[in-house]
Amino acid sequence: MRAVLGIDTSCYTTSAALVSLEGELIASCRRLLVVEEGARGLQQSQGLFQHVKNLPEMIAGVMDEAQGAQICAVCASVRPRPAEESYMPVFRAGESQARAAAALLRVPFYPSSHQEGHVRAAMVDSGINPESPFLALHLSGGTTEILLCDHGRLTLLGGSLDLHAGQLVDRTGVRMGLGFPAGPALERLAMQGAEKGLVQGLIGVSVKGVSCNMAGAENKTANWLEMGEMPREQIAAEVFDFLSRSIIRMIENACETTGCRQALLAGGVASSVLLRQMLLERARKRRLRCRLHFARPELSGDNAVGVALLGARRAAQEQAKG
Repeated sequence: MRAVLGIDTSCYTTSAALVSLEGELIASCRRLLVVEEGARGLQQSQGLFQHVKNLPEMIAGVMDEAQGAQICAVCASVRPRPAEESYMPVFRAGESQARAAAALLRVPFYPSSHQEGHVRAAMVDSGINPESPFLALHLSGGTTEILLCDHGRLTLLGGSLDLHAGQLVDRTGVRMGLGFPAGPALERLAMQGAEKGLVQGLIGVSVKGVSCNMAGAENKTANWLEMGEMPREQIAAEVFDFLSRSIIRMIENACETTGCRQALLAGGVASSVLLRQMLLERARKRRLRCRLHFARPELSGDNAVGVALLGARRAAQEQAKG
């Protein structure tokens, strides 16, 4: 079987994946980077070092699951976004090993971006129609952006002007004493708050066009925690409620300006079951003229599957040219 190896080395995850030339997922391995207890993130140098340590095992893992696979191309994310000025040192780890592997195997190397990989992975089994333009929302610890995807080409429309959705979740959680990344633990608390009917929409939304601000929400939650008068599960629920209202407002405005009637949500924050429920309910109540599509949970967070699929498309195109 001819296959394409994909590698992604993001700020918090080392991942590798193998897909067939026809786009079938064969194997996928990923590992979260280790963050010290109480810390709110990693320095780029720390992340780079961990990627260098993790990659041999991740690549060996996908190859062990694909006995007999013949690698015909290697693809890696070399930058955060599909823009020349976009750069982060952590992506050098994956790029260097991918280029070396391609040279040793005498196969093509295809560069891609982390964001393009996210969107492509999110499309798998999402129900999105790739033949029509759609909105793509990339919601993570380092990105809160809304993009227009037109036959694979991404155009930035807007996003957060200050704090990112994942940063709001992580900083709120760390202040509560939760581990980093705090998403899953904060979501569990938020679900308790939602089940108790504690959500009151106490955090004001700041959305103008397709841009938003989230720093004010962090200040609000920090004050509540300092005062100690509001239950933690209510604070957590208010955070997710705020995110759902902000996201829906941006989608509404983007639909008006682009005419798109479908939106795909990707990124670690978008993998939250509670956030998905809130978004769907709010879209129903507001009669949103745009259908929401979500990535499979395991393909919503950082992974190399989308990168491998992009590489497979490039390889298939080159093969078709003869």
